[in-house]
Amino acid sequence: MQVKAKKHSQLPYCSCVVVAGGSSSRMGEDKLLMELGGMSVLERTLRALESSRCIGEIVLVTRGDKIPQAAAIAQEAGISKLKCVTAGGRDRTASSWAGVRECSPGAGLIAIHDAARPLVTEEIIERAVTAAQQRGAAAPAIHVKDTVRQARGGRVLRTLERDELFLMQTPQVFRADLIRSALAEAARLRLSLTDDCAAVMLLDAEVFLVEGSEENLKLTTPADLYSAEAILEKRGEA
Repeated sequence: MQVKAKKHSQLPYCSCVVVAGGSSSRMGEDKLLMELGGMSVLERTLRALESSRCIGEIVLVTRGDKIPQAAAIAQEAGISKLKCVTAGGRDRTASSWAGVRECSPGAGLIAIHDAARPLVTEEIIERAVTAAQQRGAAAPAIHVKDTVRQARGGRVLRTLERDELFLMQTPQVFRADLIRSALAEAARLRLSLTDDCAAVMLLDAEVFLVEGSEENLKLTTPADLYSAEAILEKRGEA
């Protein structure tokens, strides 16, 4: 179900966990250190969150050996909202849990964002945060445009209903107690989940979708970097 988030004059304190522990195997080098519009991908992501009125603090999660470099990037960029840089876990779910455990106890909401989505806008962040305030769990998403078929062994099994399919994005935002309970349960079960919404769904909690953007792309391959440069140029930020 997709809902429109209403604007509120006062938002609860929202911590944002930035997950930056991927291997970048499909990019061929550390994508977060690659230059995008005159700065590293990681710096651009942190700046987007720093400038958001919805985000109160940032917890950066990365590989243990990358902590000094990531902290230096944040310091040189003047990221005043950075609470800490901490080591992630064996996979995305464990890294999210490591970051959530570092969030301020008084946070009413916790957002979790991919460090490899540097083009996120204030509008997307605000839609997700305000919807999570209303409904408990929310995430930006975009409709699937192409025909999608399920196949096995090269043989088509069925055509999936395109109108009911969405591509999930981040930041995914949750009521703080909900995401803490969900990720603790995922850790207990040693689950490796594809995103953080899957964790809260373990508790039978509903997740509501808000409008994302094709420009809020996740940098995965070299072609994505070219697309991101074109988006920045269109925005006048290149």
